[in-house]
Amino acid sequence: MRDRTWAGSRQEPPPADDAAAWVTGAVPEGWFAEPPEIVIDRDEIVIVGRLPEPQLAEGASDADKAAAEAGRINQHREDTRDRRIKIAQQLERRYQRKVAWGAECGGTSTLFTNFSAPVMTRLRQPERQVLDTLVEAGVARSRSDALAWCVRLVGEHTNTWLDELRDAMGAVAELRKRGPEVS
Repeated sequence: MRDRTWAGSRQEPPPADDAAAWVTGAVPEGWFAEPPEIVIDRDEIVIVGRLPEPQLAEGASDADKAAAEAGRINQHREDTRDRRIKIAQQLERRYQRKVAWGAECGGTSTLFTNFSAPVMTRLRQPERQVLDTLVEAGVARSRSDALAWCVRLVGEHTNTWLDELRDAMGAVAELRKRGPEVS
């Protein structure tokens, strides 16, 4: 295997092109109402499944619906814990990435665990002042939280552009695979 380093400090994990299919095969039938959503990056595999909505009495309030959905998610989390841990351990060995699980039910979504990756960056004073303003205003607890908030905000407002960019990067990766091997 080629040495895959970036920034000279960390080895790149193995490709995870088949990870979504592997997860779909490993997740027991009946866990989710539909195939789980699987998002993969170089650090983490996030698996989120949709659960069937609980049946409530006619005229149930929004608060009752939210409580029932949260209860359904919590029960699923408890009932599947041991098996989720085993699947996650297998995934982590195979793909060298952390694994996070979550569930959605109705309008409620919960991520049980997730990996927080440190990102090194150098910011000049104007950028630091933006982060400090967010902290002082109570939008974020720290510069790190403020930076994560900014990234989420940009992501929400540029999803279409980011999706097009990811598609283009996927096409480039496919062309690279079909090209000649470089030693």
